[in-house]
Amino acid sequence: MLKINNLHASIEDKAILKGINLEVKAGEVHAIMGPNGSGKSTLAAVIAGKEEYEVNEGSIELEGEDIDELAAEERAHKGIFLSFQYPVEIPGVSVTNFMKTAINESRKAKGLEDMPAKDMLKMIRDKSELLEIDRKFLSRSINEGFSGGEKKRNEIFQMAMLEPKLAILDETDSGLDIDALRIVANGVNKLKSKDNAVIVITHYQRLLDHIVPDFVHVLHNGKIVKSGGKELAHELEAKGYDWIKEEVSA
Repeated sequence: MLKINNLHASIEDKAILKGINLEVKAGEVHAIMGPNGSGKSTLAAVIAGKEEYEVNEGSIELEGEDIDELAAEERAHKGIFLSFQYPVEIPGVSVTNFMKTAINESRKAKGLEDMPAKDMLKMIRDKSELLEIDRKFLSRSINEGFSGGEKKRNEIFQMAMLEPKLAILDETDSGLDIDALRIVANGVNKLKSKDNAVIVITHYQRLLDHIVPDFVHVLHNGKIVKSGGKELAHELEAKGYDWIKEEVSA
């Protein structure tokens, strides 16, 4: 699904990623953990194609295709979805209208006609029920006046509607209470399949109690310095990140 080879990236001439190697196969959930400033969100942004970051070396492949030269919009049409840590407000644009536009733009990029209105409404109804979303929520302006939990649930709803091949969740658990965390995690789990893959970026093990990863990778100073199974997240929760830093510098 995703293959990253020796990825180096910077922003404003400051090196952040310093040789990332990562392979994510269809059906897998990978967790990226690490202290603040280790490069986690930068990795998510670079995979998604955010233009403020410069790739200095290495490659990113999606399903065997080199996507290094593709813009963020083109990568989205190829099936990459990024859930933002801090979703933006879009006053005057309802959740439903935003999703209709996003889906039809994606279809247009693939040479398809707009989705028929009745099919779109059925899809919206089915996905909102799957994620336990009240219909009234869908008529509100995107993220305007939303609580932290509502913003994150809206991101998962977008993911459900777009059905991406690769979903990247950048600190989706940030600022969520226990109930909101459970609802968001349940949504992600319901959307997982053998045909898609998920990368979860988080500081904390608590999210991984709900979205159980196949692999956990620890990012430190722009590199993946340790990988393991879900038990690695428990070890990090118990010991913190200092032992990783000591292990790397030893």
